[in-house]
Amino acid sequence: MLQLGDLAPDFTLPTDKGEPFQLSKQRGRPVVLYFYPKDDTPGCTAEACAFRDQYEDFVSLGAAVVGVSSDSAASHQRFSQKHRLPFDLLTDADGQLRQAYQVPRALLGLLPGRVTFVIDSDGRIAYIFNSLSGATDHVSKTKEVLRKLAEGRIPGGSH
Repeated sequence: MLQLGDLAPDFTLPTDKGEPFQLSKQRGRPVVLYFYPKDDTPGCTAEACAFRDQYEDFVSLGAAVVGVSSDSAASHQRFSQKHRLPFDLLTDADGQLRQAYQVPRALLGLLPGRVTFVIDSDGRIAYIFNSLSGATDHVSKTKEVLRKLAEGRIPGGSH
């Protein structure tokens, strides 16, 4: 099980724009990596739109926001365009990234889980929030953690 302070597993996955996203190339700034079950479902849409609506707050905190599901790049493109998402969506088609981050399945194993990780500027896990319900709670809790990281109030976090 991944723990706070662990080095986040590195990866490279395609974005909805067809470009590779590599976690280790983000060093020097925090990354909000959020796993969600499926494009265009009610909870996932609410979560994505909450990140979108508060995106400028994340930018001002120096953070990258990245969503991950097993949906195809074409599905991500439609979802992103439909909801005007200003951040990348990554395709984890084979579930390898979910497995590397140990994201559990939900609802008796029927749905991919909803887990948000805050990775500090050194590439270490500073926060993990796991909840299939309360999709928009991930956004406010994540911003709170980023503020604490910026203030140096989280041990081992970026300063």
